[in-house]
Amino acid sequence: MRTIIFIGVNKSGSSREAVKVANELGYYTVVFTNLEKQMQQRSEYQDVHHMTLIDLSKIEEIKQQIELLQQRGHEIVIITTFVAKYVQTASRLADEYCVNYLSTEALAIMENKDTTRSTFANQSFTPRFKLITKDMQMPVDLTDPKLKFPVVVKCASSTGSKDVIFAENMKALEKNAGKVRAKNPNETIIIEEYVEGDQYLVEVLVTNWEVLICAVIKQEITKGKRFIVTGYGVLAEVPKQLEEGLLDIIDTIVSSLKFQNGAFHLELRLTEDGWKLIEINPRISGGAMNKMIQAAFGYSLVEETLKLLIGETPSLEKTTSHYVFTQYVILENKGFLEKVTGKRRAMSIPGVVEVYVKPKSGTYVTPPLSMGHRYAYVIAKGDTLEEAERIAKQAANEITFHLRIE
Repeated sequence: MRTIIFIGVNKSGSSREAVKVANELGYYTVVFTNLEKQMQQRSEYQDVHHMTLIDLSKIEEIKQQIELLQQRGHEIVIITTFVAKYVQTASRLADEYCVNYLSTEALAIMENKDTTRSTFANQSFTPRFKLITKDMQMPVDLTDPKLKFPVVVKCASSTGSKDVIFAENMKALEKNAGKVRAKNPNETIIIEEYVEGDQYLVEVLVTNWEVLICAVIKQEITKGKRFIVTGYGVLAEVPKQLEEGLLDIIDTIVSSLKFQNGAFHLELRLTEDGWKLIEINPRISGGAMNKMIQAAFGYSLVEETLKLLIGETPSLEKTTSHYVFTQYVILENKGFLEKVTGKRRAMSIPGVVEVYVKPKSGTYVTPPLSMGHRYAYVIAKGDTLEEAERIAKQAANEITFHLRIE
């Protein structure tokens, strides 16, 4: 049996859709999970042929399960993940058990924010930064003549806006650096300049050195206790000057890291001094990204990524071309969810493609401290980005979360 193994999967979003696509392509799908809840909800994962509960931090245990599958006659075609924290793990396992078209070394650099910063320290697209390594005892001298306030404090391994904190003065910097260190004592802390400008997300596939820009998405950031992306606008047409600047950065990254094949996405800000790279992630974005690209252009990015991982040539041929906007819903209060109303009204608005509500009744919900605390989204399309945004926001305003505050 030709088998694809997924290291971790989320209940919804790109990682979930990748499993569904693998199933549709005729592969036997295996998911290794460390979430007991997923095993309890096994019936909700009908497209997963085999699910195993395992500690994903223990590589030897994962290897035992892979070898057990091989003994049972499974041909392991791909070992992969669409979940941020398992990218390097999946690639190292693929190096050992199947043909791996990716470079594990390149993925490792992309996956770690301090390594990324150090690798591209001399590039004009890198913001000014300072690293506080784990062997530096707190408190340390946080001053740097090249850095001016405000700054951002982040943990090198953080994902989904966790442990990324804004600091507008030295007092806030010392407090937040201490907070991040206390939570992540063995991690490098990055202090970097806060850059002003519109933020964009760029989805990229690289196939045999050929760079394919899959989508350019303008982001809407809500800044509370954390930086939370609450809006995504997919550009049906990318201005030529914008695209050329992005290609220059992508080509530099691909050549520097010897990134011959794979998928990654960039988050950048367009400042008065040009593009500034916020971060690189060696995978397709999670959440609704695959669905919003599909609504815009007609193809599935997770499907084309799987083809690339198998060794086939991905195709990004557009069958449609729409501006798409996705509005996420975050909450101002915390409490237990009693019910959600307005979903049907939101869906009935012309131009709305999908309305999704994540938590079930009884779930404890909070204001956002990470991207995982976005509890619903609306995807809408239009003839212009402004039209798609207006429709998505109108529909999102119909959705009401009724909480029991305690």
